[in-house]
Amino acid sequence: MLPSVHLAELTHRHVTSSASTNSELIAAVQDGTLNAAEKHLLTAESQSAGRGQRGRSWQSPHGNVYLSLYHPVHMSISGLLSLIIGVELAKMPVIQIVNEQLRAQGLTPIGVKWANDLGFYQKSPALKAAELDTQIIQFHKLAGILIEPVWQAGKLVGVVMGVGLNVQNTPKLTTQTCEGMSYQAISLQDIYKMLASDNTNHLPTLQILYQQISEALLAAMTRFEHFDIERPTGHTYYLDSFLQEFATMDALAGLRLRVTQDHDDKARVITGWACHIDTNGCLQLREDNGNISALFTGRIDVVRDA
Repeated sequence: MLPSVHLAELTHRHVTSSASTNSELIAAVQDGTLNAAEKHLLTAESQSAGRGQRGRSWQSPHGNVYLSLYHPVHMSISGLLSLIIGVELAKMPVIQIVNEQLRAQGLTPIGVKWANDLGFYQKSPALKAAELDTQIIQFHKLAGILIEPVWQAGKLVGVVMGVGLNVQNTPKLTTQTCEGMSYQAISLQDIYKMLASDNTNHLPTLQILYQQISEALLAAMTRFEHFDIERPTGHTYYLDSFLQEFATMDALAGLRLRVTQDHDDKARVITGWACHIDTNGCLQLREDNGNISALFTGRIDVVRDA
């Protein structure tokens, strides 16, 4: 029996395997197979060419969630959208339950890492001693978000929001598959084992997760559209409320960062302390000289205090 998501406002198609759910959904909208004025959901049991940010690969073994939702839009997409999606995903029942148990055991809860990930920074018993001796603290990545605009005849018609969530299987990342990023994958199953609690911890089915993630994505788009409504009036009630909520889930809050940015084929490295995000969704970094920089992009490494 194929899993289905029961949301009246969207159509759902499930496939055994997809090269990339984002790519497949974008192509179907662009070639007219799917109506660009309607919402569409595509889920897959595995991907052969899953994608992450900046063309990086997303390892896609069976047992995890690979999901893309197309949503028509009538406004430009800003960097805030991925952060809103991250917050709504972190509010899913499955994540809330896990976070309650992590906090109860004095462990770092799952949070939103600017700009596109869910996970946490924490020394865990699973880390090798050699890893604990390095300057960089690795991120435990549970989920990633990939947002892509969809164009028809030169006009923006919608956006595809892709989510990859490690559930039963943890991708085995090598130096090559990490692609220079300082993280290791973690799955919900890994976290349940780390909690070492009783048998009340049962992994939710993929169908339940498809439902929860789809609801989170729709809620994120509704929230983002409210920002657009506020803009002409100058009121920022919805935006201020979001920024306050994000601060409670910010995985980088108060951490020391080393940020590498590419400018004219030259790498620029700055260090400082993460100090929230601004109203455009940029990461604010308090540099060692006291200046505040707003970062649109860059490779983020969390480093130990000097």
